[in-house]
Amino acid sequence: MTPPKAPKRILVTGATGKVGRHFLDRALASDATGEFSLRALCHNRSIEPSERLEVFSGSISDRNVVRRALQDVTHVLHFATCKETPDDVIDVAIKGLFWVLEECRVSPSFQRIILIGGDAALGHFFYPHPIPVTEQQVHSAYPGCYALSKVLEEVMLEQYFIQYGLSGCCLRAPWIMEKDDFKYSLCFGEDVFGSPRWRDLVGQQLADEYVRTGAVPVMLNPNGEPVRRNFVHVSDLVDAILLALDHPKADQQIFNICMDEPVDYRKVGSYLAEKYNLPTVDIRTPYWSTWLDNTKAKFLLGWRPRYDWQRLLAEAWSFQRDAGDPRTVWYPG
Repeated sequence: MTPPKAPKRILVTGATGKVGRHFLDRALASDATGEFSLRALCHNRSIEPSERLEVFSGSISDRNVVRRALQDVTHVLHFATCKETPDDVIDVAIKGLFWVLEECRVSPSFQRIILIGGDAALGHFFYPHPIPVTEQQVHSAYPGCYALSKVLEEVMLEQYFIQYGLSGCCLRAPWIMEKDDFKYSLCFGEDVFGSPRWRDLVGQQLADEYVRTGAVPVMLNPNGEPVRRNFVHVSDLVDAILLALDHPKADQQIFNICMDEPVDYRKVGSYLAEKYNLPTVDIRTPYWSTWLDNTKAKFLLGWRPRYDWQRLLAEAWSFQRDAGDPRTVWYPG
């Protein structure tokens, strides 16, 4: 008689980030995930433990911390990452993942690791992609340490599949959105969320005027054509994580997890002009359109994104923040 499998104990690295928080909230609130016990590895920030959530503190670059955090763990969700922070990126993204993988391969309880990758590993919108970008696209990091780290993470995981037969998968996500992120990605102010920083492209005087009028930037490529850019809502990404936890067809695979179609900046500008009477401004940039193909995730996992660009835009524009939920102002640099 086959003994029953041990209950899942899931370690979440980067637990206080956007994806980590959303996953933990979903798992703790759902009866369907009641068989999970959860463990969060936190470093600079922490979260409150609960009956089903343990909280471990320490740096992922410390092997002893990782070994302790992985004790009796069955699944690892590796969300910890760095942005453009050269002083930290090797310790967190490279050494940290290395220690996680090393402890996974020798752990008697380990079953699967899921890495959240990024389209930064494929050049994002820095390079022309004349055809849809599938999982077979070669790595092509754009300048900077963040994109390089995403390439190295994927390669390291792939080699552990080859070297040790490790069970896992990589969910490759583009820019992950929630709440009013998308609205503030179209902001000419100092409080822009993400890249590009529009005021640097048009100059301070014009940017201040565009802030006053509520103008919306329409990103153009070097040929003057509207850019199409890939996004995913955090809830759609968490859906994919939950599906991939034990799905047999996810093992040792990479999946593009994104909306069915990229956001077309011309369509966004037209929508906001019609609905809110906002002016639009065409801005020629050095960036190019890409179209991530999510067919593989649909075919093998049965995953479907619930967000398209219209829903993403509508929710971002109508979102009202609570006083205790300050907005993150982030720009890579």
